[in-house]
Amino acid sequence: MGQPYLIDTRMSSAGGQAPVENRQLAVIVPIGPDEKHWPELMAQLSSAPSGWQRIATAVGPRPAGLSPDIDWVAGPAGRGRQLNHGVACSQSNWLWFIHADCRLLPGAIEAVSEFIEKGQEALGWLRLRFAADGPALTRLNALGAYLRSRYLKLPYGDQGLLIPRRWFDNHGGFDETLRRGEDLDLVVRLRQAGLPIRPIGATVETSARRYREIGWLATTLAHQRAAWQLARRARRKS
Repeated sequence: MGQPYLIDTRMSSAGGQAPVENRQLAVIVPIGPDEKHWPELMAQLSSAPSGWQRIATAVGPRPAGLSPDIDWVAGPAGRGRQLNHGVACSQSNWLWFIHADCRLLPGAIEAVSEFIEKGQEALGWLRLRFAADGPALTRLNALGAYLRSRYLKLPYGDQGLLIPRRWFDNHGGFDETLRRGEDLDLVVRLRQAGLPIRPIGATVETSARRYREIGWLATTLAHQRAAWQLARRARRKS
């Protein structure tokens, strides 16, 4: 699983240690070395409630001019490590993980707030839509993602997973040994442990450029094969 993560300190924007603030929700955005579109997502999150903490977890140093309301957490490479590091730098009742190339469609922040206010302990997911930067056939992938999430209870990380902090901590967080698929691995483990999985009632849009660059069929088959392997692996660990 990698190094255990801490939950009693967080990094200040200046890079030192600061006391953890008790927040309602932490929005955690992992930023890869080549990711360039995350500022758009952070701008969308600027309208989040005051009780939410926005955390960008990345490999590099804090960019100049970044809003002081965003906690920039520098750490080791690898999305599982970045996500766990972001969690370690917060203390909140809920964790919302969003990919850096995603965009929230209208009503998403309000729907997440309503989901939390209901007081239900469940893993929440957003309906997926692909952007127009890839083939039109990705509409079928979006439909498949909805059916998989709704009926098989297997949402993926690009659907903005919303997780109760207690469940995340009690079940070890993201597996840092995985190069990809750490999101599905965690979902399977939480589902096996009995956490309900429910739709949030809003939509997130993600890039379809990989389908354009690699090919729709090749990318779709690769995702299905990887998902099947990861699901089997996670069930063995449960």
